[in-house]
Amino acid sequence: MSQQRTPNGRPRSAGRPTLDEVALRAGVGRGTVSRVVNGSPQVSPEARAAVQKAIDELGYVPNRAARALVTQRTDSVALVVSESGERVFGEPFFAGVVRGISSALAETQLQLWLAMAQSPAERQRVEHHLTNQHVDGVMLLSLHDADPLPELLERRGLPVVLGGRPAQMLADDEQLNFTAQLSQLSYVDADNEGGARIAVGHLLDRQRRRIAAIAGPQDMAVGVSRLTGYREAIERAGLPVDERLIAYGDFSEVSGELAVRELLERSPDVDAVFAASDLMAVGALRALRELGKRVPEDVALVGFDDTAIARQTDPPLTTVHQPVEAMGREMARLLIARIAGAASSSVMVETHLVRRASA
Repeated sequence: MSQQRTPNGRPRSAGRPTLDEVALRAGVGRGTVSRVVNGSPQVSPEARAAVQKAIDELGYVPNRAARALVTQRTDSVALVVSESGERVFGEPFFAGVVRGISSALAETQLQLWLAMAQSPAERQRVEHHLTNQHVDGVMLLSLHDADPLPELLERRGLPVVLGGRPAQMLADDEQLNFTAQLSQLSYVDADNEGGARIAVGHLLDRQRRRIAAIAGPQDMAVGVSRLTGYREAIERAGLPVDERLIAYGDFSEVSGELAVRELLERSPDVDAVFAASDLMAVGALRALRELGKRVPEDVALVGFDDTAIARQTDPPLTTVHQPVEAMGREMARLLIARIAGAASSSVMVETHLVRRASA
């Protein structure tokens, strides 16, 4: 039996269809097929349709490695979360962001890979992988402290989009130089200060005056901003900010429970609590019950995020809504634009209060 050959006379492999076979089936040149596969706009609609029909009929799959050599693109982007896998897969916030990113990327050829980078070993592996040989761009979520990763990626020439501003962007004057460098990065963030002011203002409108706060981590901009909003709302009401009414958690349920116990031990007359996340509010609700406090009769409670769990508590949780999936979509949109050569830009999404029975 004679060996089958491609249109240019080379032996045809017994494996997947080749670019030459697609060209023959479509009745166009090899270069036209290559331009279609690589997304070039320099192809007529008729030729593009013929090539796509041939690709579908033959089941052609592009050789991604060869394509990357020509286009200098990998068609992959990374989402790196600086938290443990337990938190990433267990907390609604992260799931919502990933859903939003995935929905935006579904309209493109870009593939998403997810990495957790909390431990030193995880960080080392991730930093080794994040090069333009592996990904076209990177989204970073849940940054802590003065994380060097954004600057490292910028030096490598990778487009970067942050989910939330880094804490250094809220820093004082002595860090202005570093902050100026960070300001060149694209980011998507929620109006955390405004949301916290609305939440505490709602409690003040309900004639609560001993309003405690369970703040998030102060090595994250989101934790700093929500605490700042709490302080501003108290001050605007003409009340003093009592540091004994502020406790700190890490956005987890157990930290909210521990914080409420600490607060009530210091100040038994607390009549309201603003928790900087829904999960901390859930932990606070459980602790309040165990301490014999009725919600909202004795202590009103407001959370932040408006995750599904806020509707399932008893009583349902008053909370600040932030559009988490929309934030994920915006992160992906900004990254796609940066990969295409657009200048850095940022998006701030609005928050609003969702009133339920806990306050």
